[in-house]
Amino acid sequence: MTETMQDRRARLMGPNVPTFYREPLHLVRGEGVWLWDKSGKRYLDCYNNVPHVGHCHPHVVQAICAQAGQLNTHTRYLHDTVLEYIDRLGATFGHGTTQAIMTCTGSEANDIALRMAQAVTGKTGIIATDNTYHGNTALVSQLSTRKPPIGGYAKNVKLVPAPDSRVPVGGTVEGQAAAFAANVARAVQELEADGFGLSGMLICPLFANEGLPDLAPGFLDPTVAVIRAAGGLMIADEVQPGFGRSGSHFWGHDRLGFAPDVVTMGKPMGNGHPVAAVFATPRVMGAFRDAFGYFNTFGGNPVSAAAAMAVLDVIEREGLQDNARTTGAYMVDRLRAVQHPWIAQVRGAGQFYGVEFVTESGAPATAFVADVIEGMVANGVILNNIGKHRNTLKMRPPMPFGREHADIVVDTLVQVLAQTPVRG
Repeated sequence: MTETMQDRRARLMGPNVPTFYREPLHLVRGEGVWLWDKSGKRYLDCYNNVPHVGHCHPHVVQAICAQAGQLNTHTRYLHDTVLEYIDRLGATFGHGTTQAIMTCTGSEANDIALRMAQAVTGKTGIIATDNTYHGNTALVSQLSTRKPPIGGYAKNVKLVPAPDSRVPVGGTVEGQAAAFAANVARAVQELEADGFGLSGMLICPLFANEGLPDLAPGFLDPTVAVIRAAGGLMIADEVQPGFGRSGSHFWGHDRLGFAPDVVTMGKPMGNGHPVAAVFATPRVMGAFRDAFGYFNTFGGNPVSAAAAMAVLDVIEREGLQDNARTTGAYMVDRLRAVQHPWIAQVRGAGQFYGVEFVTESGAPATAFVADVIEGMVANGVILNNIGKHRNTLKMRPPMPFGREHADIVVDTLVQVLAQTPVRG
């Protein structure tokens, strides 16, 4: 019997290696916002933020190839490009996070950020939300709620209820910021009582995995006050919101209106090349360097630095942040015009969109959303879901995504919604 690719994956990679969709896609080529599978079928990519400036952007590809043909080593040797990159990206921050450690993945970056908080405070307590994802290391996975760690969550980790646009923490939209901060304050008290103390709080400024709630600037002000009063650090995970995706601001924390002590980033930095980073204030970086002997062989290598530098070039030259702002507004307007009895809310922040579905009883329409996703993929549009109940369509396309692509997505969604039987 002929071995299928999925059987071969299981044989070579082990069981339960995740793939998207009921019929996994076998992709072979990408360009801009488009992907092609092995049969030649074209898909509009409305999901992947890794190719931030578009799949296989020629400027990024050329930068990688040119540097790979010249030199690739690590940061225990001197090299200009990594310093130029840190200087250039650091200039986009307005709050003193100008020193950086380059890594290969966002998981590594968040792991370092949590250790930075421990080094500064001498404490180990960590706070995050109860529906988040920040990576795969042993330390960071304690915060990620998809699969609880073996043995359960560590006692120095407190997960507070995530903000929600439709069912707000505390019961009202107006009172949600104060209620969220009150839960954080309670977690701080518990960490102190248990002898751990507070080192810091790690959040995604868009609360993307939590469901992309619609939060006003200043929402986190009461929470930041609680963390700072307890001596802890605020850590912003910008893997999804960063590099202009929100349209209005280059960084998600600027959009929300708070100044973090540490900023982490990954995926979109190198347009698919494995590069990530942690930016921190000199005080925080100094404490970390004194407490930990950290070195990353591939972090900040010349090829990665060249790829990351090229991404910044493209964002600026092609006006991709402004495109996120204008296309984002257009896309949200079109999505809000879609008629379906189970659409509960449409939310958007630049090139990041969520459409939440609930049944007539108000229950999450999780199974229905799963069917809609499959229908969209069958019709050539790639997207996925987010939120605690996975009942929100998640759209997070490469940044060159324009109005013509928005029209394709929304027109296809209207068609698929009309064809998908309603079921909870």
